[in-house]
Amino acid sequence: MKQKETLLSTLSQINGFSIEEMGDEHIGTSADTPLREDAFELDDELKIELIEKHFKEIMQIMGLDLSDDSLKGTPHRVAKMYIKEVFSGLNPANKPKIALFDNKYKYNEMLVEKDITFYSNCEHHFVPIIGRAHVAYIANGQVIGLSKINRLVQYYAKRPQVQERLTNQIGEGLKEALQSEDVAVWIDAKHLCVSMRGVQDVNSATVTSFYSGKFKEEQTRNEFLRSFS
Repeated sequence: MKQKETLLSTLSQINGFSIEEMGDEHIGTSADTPLREDAFELDDELKIELIEKHFKEIMQIMGLDLSDDSLKGTPHRVAKMYIKEVFSGLNPANKPKIALFDNKYKYNEMLVEKDITFYSNCEHHFVPIIGRAHVAYIANGQVIGLSKINRLVQYYAKRPQVQERLTNQIGEGLKEALQSEDVAVWIDAKHLCVSMRGVQDVNSATVTSFYSGKFKEEQTRNEFLRSFS
């Protein structure tokens, strides 16, 4: 009994914050998405089956009548949505394959892909984050297809997230894909865990940025910011 009480106390306090406070303050504890080592030992179909079972139990606990035609398929729909859609970015097998092409045009100025709309989910309450990303890079000897930038943003967005981590993951992912340091990311997003619950502020938005290489220089960074402001 004492061991159980000690464990519960430890779980309820992390780095001086209670679990509830960490969620309300949007505190992140890891630069990488926290995943167990055995995260992909189960195949997708089994994960869907297990999530369906547990989500059905949640709905029953809330008192919903799952014999109703509108509700009886919901546990399966939610489970399939989690694995195949909104959290598909957890699985590295879904990471977009990005091919590099020779920069035959010899274009060595800034390229900006702006207003990339994305939908993610807050890892503290599993409610949506709705935002737009502006991404830029300066080509060295190679370039990537424009759609691949969008796909990379969506890949990292489709997992439980905090915005700071999402911004860094997109930046580092683009650096890796381009084999270049000259990358910038700017994200403006609304968090429904702020507007739907808690403080219930429907007007505020959160802005985060990532600058690497030449984008750490004020002139280059300002050129990037002017491209979408």
